[in-house]
Amino acid sequence: MNLDAFLELLTQRGQRALAEAEELASRTTSVTAVSTLRRTYSAELASAALTQASLRARAVAKFGEDAARMYFTPDGLEQATRPEVAARRARRMAAAAPGGRIADLCCGIGGDLVALAAAGCTVEAFEHDPLTAAVARANADALGLSDAVTVHTASAADADPRRYDAIFIDPARRSSARRVFDPMAYSPPWPEALKMADVAPAACLKVAPGLPYELVPDGAEAEWVSWRGEVKEAAIWLGGLSGFGGRGAPCAEEPGAAAGHGGTAEGRFLRRATLLPSGVSMTADPALAPAATGPVGRYLYEPDGAAVRAHLVAEIAAEVRGRLLDPHIAYITGDEHVPTPWATGYAILEEIPFSGKRVRQALRERNVGAVTIKKRGFAVDVERFRRDLRLSGDASLTVVLTRIGDRPVALLCEPVPALAPV
Repeated sequence: MNLDAFLELLTQRGQRALAEAEELASRTTSVTAVSTLRRTYSAELASAALTQASLRARAVAKFGEDAARMYFTPDGLEQATRPEVAARRARRMAAAAPGGRIADLCCGIGGDLVALAAAGCTVEAFEHDPLTAAVARANADALGLSDAVTVHTASAADADPRRYDAIFIDPARRSSARRVFDPMAYSPPWPEALKMADVAPAACLKVAPGLPYELVPDGAEAEWVSWRGEVKEAAIWLGGLSGFGGRGAPCAEEPGAAAGHGGTAEGRFLRRATLLPSGVSMTADPALAPAATGPVGRYLYEPDGAAVRAHLVAEIAAEVRGRLLDPHIAYITGDEHVPTPWATGYAILEEIPFSGKRVRQALRERNVGAVTIKKRGFAVDVERFRRDLRLSGDASLTVVLTRIGDRPVALLCEPVPALAPV
Protein backbone atom coordinates (compact mmCIF):
# COMPACT_ATOMS: atom_id res chain seq x y z
CA MET A 1 0.00 0.00 0.00
CA ASN A 2 1.56 3.28 -1.09
CA LEU A 3 0.69 6.82 -0.01
CA ASP A 4 -1.37 7.71 -3.09
CA ALA A 5 -3.47 4.56 -2.78
CA PHE A 6 -4.06 5.20 0.92
CA LEU A 7 -5.12 8.81 0.31
CA GLU A 8 -7.53 7.58 -2.36
CA LEU A 9 -8.89 5.15 0.21
CA LEU A 10 -9.99 8.15 2.30
CA THR A 11 -12.14 9.55 -0.52
CA GLN A 12 -15.82 8.72 -0.96
CA ARG A 13 -14.96 6.26 -3.71
CA GLY A 14 -12.21 4.74 -1.59
CA GLN A 15 -14.58 4.28 1.34
CA ARG A 16 -16.97 2.37 -0.92
CA ALA A 17 -14.08 0.17 -2.03
CA LEU A 18 -13.08 -0.45 1.59
CA ALA A 19 -16.63 -1.38 2.60
CA GLU A 20 -16.86 -3.80 -0.31
CA ALA A 21 -13.44 -5.27 0.53
CA GLU A 22 -14.48 -5.90 4.14
CA GLU A 23 -17.70 -7.57 3.01
CA LEU A 24 -15.89 -9.74 0.46
CA ALA A 25 -13.15 -10.69 2.90
CA SER A 26 -15.77 -12.01 5.31
CA ARG A 27 -17.29 -14.49 2.87
CA THR A 28 -14.90 -15.39 0.07
CA THR A 29 -11.28 -16.13 -0.79
CA SER A 30 -8.66 -13.46 -1.31
CA VAL A 31 -8.33 -14.35 -4.99
CA THR A 32 -12.05 -13.92 -5.56
CA ALA A 33 -12.09 -10.69 -3.56
CA VAL A 34 -9.26 -9.22 -5.66
CA SER A 35 -10.85 -10.14 -8.98
CA THR A 36 -14.25 -8.80 -7.87
CA LEU A 37 -12.90 -5.45 -6.70
CA ARG A 38 -10.78 -4.97 -9.82
CA ARG A 39 -13.92 -5.00 -11.97
CA THR A 40 -14.82 -1.64 -10.42
CA TYR A 41 -11.65 -0.14 -8.99
CA SER A 42 -8.02 0.29 -10.00
CA ALA A 43 -5.56 -2.39 -9.01
CA GLU A 44 -3.91 0.01 -6.54
CA LEU A 45 -7.16 0.96 -4.81
CA ALA A 46 -8.39 -2.64 -4.72
CA SER A 47 -5.13 -3.75 -3.15
CA ALA A 48 -5.17 -0.92 -0.58
CA ALA A 49 -8.78 -1.70 0.36
CA LEU A 50 -8.13 -5.41 0.82
CA THR A 51 -4.95 -4.73 2.80
CA GLN A 52 -6.82 -2.37 5.10
CA ALA A 53 -9.70 -4.83 5.52
CA SER A 54 -7.24 -7.54 6.53
CA LEU A 55 -5.42 -5.25 8.98
CA ARG A 56 -8.68 -4.11 10.57
CA ALA A 57 -9.68 -7.72 11.14
CA ARG A 58 -6.33 -8.40 12.83
CA ALA A 59 -6.55 -5.20 14.86
CA VAL A 60 -9.79 -6.18 16.61
CA ALA A 61 -7.79 -8.24 19.13
CA LYS A 62 -5.88 -5.11 20.17
CA PHE A 63 -8.22 -2.18 19.43
CA GLY A 64 -11.65 -3.77 19.85
CA GLU A 65 -14.58 -1.90 18.28
CA ASP A 66 -12.39 1.06 17.28
CA ALA A 67 -10.54 -1.17 14.80
CA ALA A 68 -13.50 -0.89 12.41
CA ARG A 69 -12.92 2.88 12.12
CA MET A 70 -9.15 3.00 12.23
CA TYR A 71 -6.40 2.60 9.65
CA PHE A 72 -3.22 0.59 9.94
CA THR A 73 0.07 -0.44 8.40
CA PRO A 74 1.48 -3.90 9.19
CA ASP A 75 4.44 -2.57 11.18
CA GLY A 76 2.32 0.12 12.81
CA LEU A 77 -0.23 -2.39 14.06
CA GLU A 78 2.54 -4.62 15.40
CA GLN A 79 4.20 -1.86 17.42
CA ALA A 80 1.08 0.05 18.46
CA THR A 81 0.34 0.12 22.18
CA ARG A 82 -2.80 -1.55 23.46
CA PRO A 83 -5.40 1.23 23.95
CA GLU A 84 -5.80 0.40 27.65
CA VAL A 85 -2.05 0.72 28.23
CA ALA A 86 -1.83 3.89 26.15
CA ALA A 87 -4.83 5.42 27.97
CA ARG A 88 -3.31 4.87 31.39
CA ARG A 89 -0.01 6.41 30.33
CA ALA A 90 -1.84 9.33 28.70
CA ARG A 91 -3.82 10.02 31.89
CA ARG A 92 -0.59 10.15 33.86
CA MET A 93 0.95 12.59 31.39
CA ALA A 94 -2.21 14.70 31.32
CA ALA A 95 -2.33 14.83 35.13
CA ALA A 96 1.24 16.13 35.25
CA ALA A 97 0.51 18.81 32.63
CA PRO A 98 -3.27 19.52 32.61
CA GLY A 99 -4.30 20.80 29.20
CA GLY A 100 -0.62 20.85 28.25
CA ARG A 101 1.10 20.59 24.90
CA ILE A 102 2.60 17.16 24.36
CA ALA A 103 4.96 16.19 21.54
CA ASP A 104 4.68 12.62 20.27
CA LEU A 105 8.03 12.39 18.53
CA CYS A 106 7.64 8.97 16.88
CA CYS A 107 3.89 8.74 16.52
CA GLY A 108 3.62 5.77 14.16
CA ILE A 109 -0.03 5.12 13.24
CA GLY A 110 -1.17 7.29 16.15
CA GLY A 111 -2.23 4.88 18.88
CA ASP A 112 -0.62 6.98 21.61
CA LEU A 113 -1.41 10.37 20.15
CA VAL A 114 -5.16 9.62 20.11
CA ALA A 115 -4.92 8.42 23.73
CA LEU A 116 -3.16 11.66 24.70
CA ALA A 117 -5.74 13.76 22.88
CA ALA A 118 -8.60 11.81 24.48
CA ALA A 119 -7.02 12.53 27.89
CA GLY A 120 -7.26 16.28 27.23
CA CYS A 121 -3.81 17.06 25.84
CA THR A 122 -3.00 19.08 22.76
CA VAL A 123 -0.70 16.84 20.74
CA GLU A 124 1.88 17.75 18.14
CA ALA A 125 3.08 14.56 16.49
CA PHE A 126 6.06 13.77 14.29
CA GLU A 127 6.42 10.82 11.93
CA HIS A 128 9.09 10.68 9.22
CA ASP A 129 7.35 8.16 6.95
CA PRO A 130 4.72 9.94 4.79
CA LEU A 131 2.36 6.96 4.60
CA THR A 132 2.48 6.30 8.35
CA ALA A 133 1.96 10.00 9.08
CA ALA A 134 -1.10 9.99 6.82
CA VAL A 135 -2.45 6.96 8.68
CA ALA A 136 -1.97 8.79 12.01
CA ARG A 137 -3.89 11.82 10.71
CA ALA A 138 -6.66 9.58 9.46
CA ASN A 139 -6.94 7.86 12.84
CA ALA A 140 -7.19 11.15 14.71
CA ASP A 141 -9.95 12.20 12.32
CA ALA A 142 -11.76 8.85 12.46
CA LEU A 143 -11.87 8.97 16.27
CA GLY A 144 -13.04 12.60 16.37
CA LEU A 145 -9.82 14.00 17.81
CA SER A 146 -8.35 15.93 14.89
CA ASP A 147 -8.97 19.33 16.56
CA ALA A 148 -6.48 18.42 19.31
CA VAL A 149 -3.89 16.80 17.04
CA THR A 150 -1.35 18.06 14.50
CA VAL A 151 0.74 15.49 12.66
CA HIS A 152 3.96 16.60 10.96
CA THR A 153 5.65 14.50 8.31
CA ALA A 154 9.04 15.01 9.87
CA SER A 155 11.57 13.16 11.99
CA ALA A 156 11.87 13.41 15.75
CA ALA A 157 15.09 15.37 15.28
CA ASP A 158 13.08 18.18 13.64
CA ALA A 159 11.23 18.90 16.88
CA ASP A 160 12.41 21.18 19.68
CA PRO A 161 11.52 19.30 22.91
CA ARG A 162 11.85 22.50 24.94
CA ARG A 163 8.70 23.94 23.32
CA TYR A 164 6.40 21.41 24.99
CA ASP A 165 5.20 20.63 28.49
CA ALA A 166 6.25 17.01 27.96
CA ILE A 167 7.38 14.71 25.20
CA PHE A 168 6.58 11.09 24.45
CA ILE A 169 8.97 8.92 22.43
CA ASP A 170 8.22 5.42 21.17
CA PRO A 171 11.30 4.62 19.05
CA ALA A 172 10.71 2.37 16.08
CA ARG A 173 11.81 -1.16 16.92
CA ARG A 174 11.31 -2.88 13.59
CA SER A 175 13.62 -2.95 10.57
CA SER A 176 12.95 -4.79 7.30
CA ALA A 177 9.98 -6.57 8.90
CA ARG A 178 12.18 -7.86 11.74
CA ARG A 179 11.93 -6.85 15.37
CA VAL A 180 14.91 -4.92 16.75
CA PHE A 181 16.06 -5.77 20.28
CA ASP A 182 19.25 -3.68 20.51
CA PRO A 183 18.34 -0.21 21.87
CA MET A 184 21.24 1.23 19.90
CA ALA A 185 19.41 0.10 16.74
CA TYR A 186 16.13 1.81 17.68
CA SER A 187 15.03 4.71 15.50
CA PRO A 188 16.04 7.09 16.93
CA PRO A 189 18.84 5.21 18.74
CA TRP A 190 18.63 5.17 22.52
CA PRO A 191 21.34 7.84 23.12
CA GLU A 192 19.54 10.25 20.78
CA ALA A 193 16.19 9.60 22.43
CA LEU A 194 17.74 10.36 25.82
CA LYS A 195 19.25 13.60 24.52
CA MET A 196 15.79 14.76 23.43
CA ALA A 197 14.30 13.77 26.77
CA ASP A 198 17.08 15.52 28.66
CA VAL A 199 16.17 18.98 27.34
CA ALA A 200 12.40 18.54 27.72
CA PRO A 201 10.63 19.60 30.94
CA ALA A 202 9.28 16.07 31.24
CA ALA A 203 9.42 12.94 29.13
CA CYS A 204 8.17 9.40 28.79
CA LEU A 205 10.01 6.86 26.65
CA LYS A 206 8.33 3.60 25.70
CA VAL A 207 10.82 0.73 25.39
CA ALA A 208 10.91 -3.03 25.12
CA PRO A 209 10.67 -4.82 28.49
CA GLY A 210 14.19 -6.20 28.11
CA LEU A 211 15.92 -2.79 28.16
CA PRO A 212 19.24 -3.32 30.03
CA TYR A 213 19.23 -1.70 33.44
CA GLU A 214 22.46 0.18 32.82
CA LEU A 215 20.70 2.17 30.06
CA VAL A 216 18.12 3.63 32.47
CA PRO A 217 19.19 7.19 33.39
CA ASP A 218 19.83 8.26 36.98
CA GLY A 219 16.79 9.87 38.57
CA ALA A 220 14.34 8.16 36.25
CA GLU A 221 11.40 5.93 37.02
CA ALA A 222 11.38 2.64 35.14
CA GLU A 223 7.93 1.07 34.96
CA TRP A 224 7.17 -2.39 33.59
CA VAL A 225 3.55 -2.92 32.53
CA SER A 226 1.70 -6.22 32.39
CA TRP A 227 -1.62 -6.71 30.61
CA ARG A 228 -3.59 -9.72 31.92
CA GLY A 229 -0.39 -11.43 32.97
CA GLU A 230 1.66 -10.68 29.85
CA VAL A 231 4.47 -8.11 30.01
CA LYS A 232 3.77 -5.61 27.26
CA GLU A 233 6.30 -2.82 27.64
CA ALA A 234 8.46 -0.70 29.86
CA ALA A 235 8.19 3.06 30.20
CA ILE A 236 10.99 5.35 31.33
CA TRP A 237 9.61 8.43 33.07
CA LEU A 238 11.90 11.46 33.30
CA GLY A 239 11.91 15.00 34.64
CA GLY A 240 8.55 16.19 35.90
CA LEU A 241 6.95 12.82 35.11
CA SER A 242 9.32 10.70 37.17
CA GLY A 243 8.16 9.38 40.53
CA PHE A 244 11.77 9.21 41.69
CA GLY A 245 12.30 10.91 45.01
CA GLY A 246 15.65 9.57 46.12
CA ARG A 247 14.02 6.38 47.41
CA GLY A 248 14.39 3.99 44.50
CA ALA A 249 16.37 0.81 45.06
CA PRO A 250 19.71 0.71 43.24
CA CYS A 251 19.53 -1.19 40.00
CA ALA A 252 23.08 -1.70 38.81
CA GLU A 253 22.59 -5.43 38.41
CA GLU A 254 21.26 -7.11 35.30
CA PRO A 255 17.89 -8.94 35.12
CA GLY A 256 19.68 -12.28 35.45
CA ALA A 257 20.92 -11.41 38.92
CA ALA A 258 19.53 -12.76 42.17
CA ALA A 259 15.75 -13.04 42.11
CA GLY A 260 15.51 -12.12 45.76
CA HIS A 261 17.15 -8.72 45.43
CA GLY A 262 15.66 -6.13 47.77
CA GLY A 263 16.19 -2.42 48.16
CA THR A 264 18.68 -0.33 50.08
CA ALA A 265 18.59 3.21 51.41
CA GLU A 266 20.03 4.82 48.30
CA GLY A 267 19.25 4.34 44.62
CA ARG A 268 19.74 5.86 41.23
CA PHE A 269 16.30 5.14 39.71
CA LEU A 270 12.89 3.97 40.86
CA ARG A 271 11.55 0.55 39.85
CA ARG A 272 7.82 0.09 39.39
CA ALA A 273 5.57 -2.69 38.12
CA THR A 274 1.96 -2.12 37.10
CA LEU A 275 -0.80 -4.62 36.41
CA LEU A 276 -3.54 -3.80 33.95
CA PRO A 277 -6.48 -3.62 33.66
CA SER A 278 -6.68 -3.38 37.47
CA GLY A 279 -4.10 -0.58 37.69
CA VAL A 280 -2.43 -2.10 40.77
CA SER A 281 1.11 -0.77 41.09
CA MET A 282 4.15 -1.69 43.19
CA THR A 283 7.47 0.08 43.69
CA ALA A 284 10.71 -1.13 45.17
CA ASP A 285 11.00 -0.96 48.95
CA PRO A 286 14.44 0.53 49.66
CA ALA A 287 14.48 -0.85 53.21
CA LEU A 288 13.72 -4.43 52.22
CA ALA A 289 16.43 -7.05 52.54
CA PRO A 290 16.88 -9.73 49.86
CA ALA A 291 14.34 -12.54 50.12
CA ALA A 292 15.38 -15.56 52.16
CA THR A 293 15.61 -19.02 50.64
CA GLY A 294 14.20 -22.18 52.14
CA PRO A 295 12.65 -25.59 51.57
CA VAL A 296 9.64 -26.38 49.43
CA GLY A 297 6.45 -25.48 51.28
CA ARG A 298 2.79 -26.23 50.66
CA TYR A 299 2.37 -23.48 48.08
CA LEU A 300 4.23 -22.07 45.08
CA TYR A 301 3.95 -18.52 43.78
CA GLU A 302 4.87 -17.53 40.23
CA PRO A 303 5.37 -13.73 40.22
CA ASP A 304 3.96 -11.65 37.39
CA GLY A 305 6.52 -10.95 34.68
CA ALA A 306 6.38 -7.18 35.19
CA ALA A 307 7.39 -7.63 38.83
CA VAL A 308 10.19 -10.00 37.82
CA ARG A 309 11.50 -7.47 35.28
CA ALA A 310 11.34 -4.75 37.92
CA HIS A 311 13.20 -6.94 40.45
CA LEU A 312 10.30 -6.86 42.89
CA VAL A 313 10.33 -10.55 43.75
CA ALA A 314 11.55 -9.80 47.29
CA GLU A 315 8.59 -7.45 47.78
CA ILE A 316 6.16 -10.18 46.66
CA ALA A 317 7.86 -12.76 48.88
CA ALA A 318 7.37 -10.43 51.83
CA GLU A 319 3.71 -9.91 50.94
CA VAL A 320 2.94 -13.65 50.82
CA ARG A 321 5.20 -14.41 53.79
CA GLY A 322 7.24 -16.73 51.59
CA ARG A 323 10.79 -17.56 50.60
CA LEU A 324 12.66 -18.39 47.42
CA LEU A 325 13.33 -21.93 46.33
CA ASP A 326 16.60 -20.73 44.82
CA PRO A 327 18.19 -17.27 45.22
CA HIS A 328 18.53 -16.85 41.45
CA ILE A 329 15.10 -18.08 40.30
CA ALA A 330 11.82 -16.17 40.65
CA TYR A 331 9.74 -18.89 42.27
CA ILE A 332 8.44 -18.27 45.79
CA THR A 333 7.24 -20.96 48.18
CA GLY A 334 5.34 -20.72 51.44
CA ASP A 335 3.42 -22.70 54.01
CA GLU A 336 0.15 -20.77 53.72
CA HIS A 337 -1.88 -19.47 50.82
CA VAL A 338 -1.85 -15.67 50.70
CA PRO A 339 -3.85 -14.46 47.69
CA THR A 340 -2.15 -11.68 45.75
CA PRO A 341 -2.65 -10.09 42.34
CA TRP A 342 1.15 -10.14 41.96
CA ALA A 343 1.59 -13.87 41.59
CA THR A 344 -0.20 -16.97 40.40
CA GLY A 345 -0.56 -19.40 43.28
CA TYR A 346 -0.33 -23.18 43.20
CA ALA A 347 -0.86 -25.86 45.80
CA ILE A 348 2.17 -28.18 45.68
CA LEU A 349 1.03 -31.80 45.66
CA GLU A 350 4.38 -33.48 45.23
CA GLU A 351 8.09 -32.71 44.80
CA ILE A 352 10.00 -35.13 42.56
CA PRO A 353 13.75 -35.22 41.86
CA PHE A 354 13.62 -34.70 38.15
CA SER A 355 13.66 -37.54 35.69
CA GLY A 356 11.23 -38.07 32.85
CA LYS A 357 10.43 -41.56 34.05
CA ARG A 358 9.64 -40.46 37.61
CA VAL A 359 7.45 -37.57 36.50
CA ARG A 360 5.57 -39.78 34.04
CA GLN A 361 4.94 -42.43 36.71
CA ALA A 362 3.75 -39.86 39.26
CA LEU A 363 1.32 -38.33 36.76
CA ARG A 364 -0.06 -41.69 35.70
CA GLU A 365 -0.66 -42.62 39.32
CA ARG A 366 -2.79 -39.48 39.60
CA ASN A 367 -4.67 -40.31 36.36
CA VAL A 368 -3.38 -37.13 34.72
CA GLY A 369 -3.92 -36.79 30.99
CA ALA A 370 -3.36 -33.04 30.47
CA VAL A 371 -0.52 -30.96 31.88
CA THR A 372 0.46 -27.32 31.86
CA ILE A 373 4.26 -27.20 31.93
CA LYS A 374 6.12 -24.23 33.37
CA LYS A 375 9.86 -23.82 33.78
CA ARG A 376 12.42 -21.41 35.16
CA GLY A 377 16.14 -22.05 35.44
CA PHE A 378 15.65 -25.39 33.70
CA ALA A 379 17.00 -26.39 30.29
CA VAL A 380 14.41 -28.65 28.69
CA ASP A 381 12.45 -28.78 25.43
CA VAL A 382 8.94 -28.42 26.85
CA GLU A 383 7.06 -29.84 23.87
CA ARG A 384 9.35 -32.83 23.57
CA PHE A 385 9.01 -33.45 27.33
CA ARG A 386 5.23 -33.26 26.98
CA ARG A 387 5.24 -35.82 24.15
CA ASP A 388 7.53 -38.14 26.10
CA LEU A 389 5.07 -38.20 29.03
CA ARG A 390 2.52 -40.11 26.89
CA LEU A 391 -0.37 -39.37 29.23
CA SER A 392 -3.93 -40.61 28.83
CA GLY A 393 -5.82 -39.94 32.07
CA ASP A 394 -8.80 -37.68 32.84
CA ALA A 395 -7.26 -35.29 35.38
CA SER A 396 -5.12 -32.20 34.74
CA LEU A 397 -2.19 -30.73 36.67
CA THR A 398 0.52 -28.11 36.39
CA VAL A 399 4.11 -29.38 36.28
CA VAL A 400 6.74 -26.85 37.33
CA LEU A 401 10.29 -27.65 36.27
CA THR A 402 12.99 -25.75 38.11
CA ARG A 403 16.14 -26.25 40.13
CA ILE A 404 17.02 -25.77 43.75
CA GLY A 405 20.74 -25.12 43.89
CA ASP A 406 22.16 -27.73 41.55
CA ARG A 407 19.17 -30.11 41.96
CA PRO A 408 16.64 -30.24 39.10
CA VAL A 409 13.16 -30.84 40.47
CA ALA A 410 9.60 -31.24 39.22
CA LEU A 411 6.72 -29.90 41.29
CA LEU A 412 3.24 -31.29 40.68
CA CYS A 413 0.79 -28.49 41.39
CA GLU A 414 -2.83 -27.38 41.27
CA PRO A 415 -3.71 -23.70 40.67
CA VAL A 416 -5.41 -21.88 43.52
CA PRO A 417 -7.76 -18.91 43.06
CA ALA A 418 -6.19 -15.51 42.46
CA LEU A 419 -7.02 -12.52 44.64
CA ALA A 420 -8.55 -10.63 41.74
CA PRO A 421 -8.25 -10.33 37.96
CA VAL A 422 -5.15 -8.43 36.92
